[in-house]
Amino acid sequence: MKVIGFVGTGAITEAMVEGLLAEPAHSFNIHVSPRNAEIAATLSAKFDKVTVATDNQAVVDQSDIVVLAIRPQIAEDVIRRLRFREGQSIISVVATMERQNLLDWIQADTELVQAIPLPFVANRRGVTAIYPPNQEIAALFDALGTAVQCASRKEYDLLAAASAMMSTFFGIMEFTNDWLEKNGLDRTKGQAYIAPLFESLAQRANEKTVHSFHSLSKQFATRGGLNEQVLSDFETKGGHTILVSALDRVLARIEGRGGDI
Repeated sequence: MKVIGFVGTGAITEAMVEGLLAEPAHSFNIHVSPRNAEIAATLSAKFDKVTVATDNQAVVDQSDIVVLAIRPQIAEDVIRRLRFREGQSIISVVATMERQNLLDWIQADTELVQAIPLPFVANRRGVTAIYPPNQEIAALFDALGTAVQCASRKEYDLLAAASAMMSTFFGIMEFTNDWLEKNGLDRTKGQAYIAPLFESLAQRANEKTVHSFHSLSKQFATRGGLNEQVLSDFETKGGHTILVSALDRVLARIEGRGGDI
């Protein structure tokens, strides 16, 4: 049985452990660092397969796959203190971190894969970009939803930029609900309508028969209809331009070219 170790016990570690060990549980034993004592204790109490290690080095020593789930601000200090085995599999979920920096800090010939797991992995509904391609690590994230293997760092960075759309997604829902309330609809009714509406649209987009989002957009925009009117306003009155500009600036930040807020 494979052993997965987590260096860092924050929200992403908690989500991944929940997804891996919720019933029906996958065949992994898990070691977590004691850094966040509350989360570590909670996971250990909830799942028999979770052990709280004495320290980060114990996590590395006892694991086949090590997940580096630490804040970027302390990543170098934490990683440099650890001794990794030659050939050990390492997954870094440290945000916006240069691959070469990680390799320099690890100081061992390891299998390093970078990943961007999202909180939805807790419910096995997360989509996770990984780089470089690695079948074993892809299988791990497929168990938590869906893995997308990136052939280049550019592909990986682009998907990282796309993930910055999450807050805007919910923001659009909130803006719509604000508008409904201002026009006389109770907020609870608006939310009860909007959330299932957007969920249904996402499910439709995820169907295997869908070849492009453009085709769906056209399908739902009846000529002369209300959907076409809103889409036209968005595209011609600045919405498209602002969105592209925002994504360009996010990508610039990810690639270290500026673009700071």
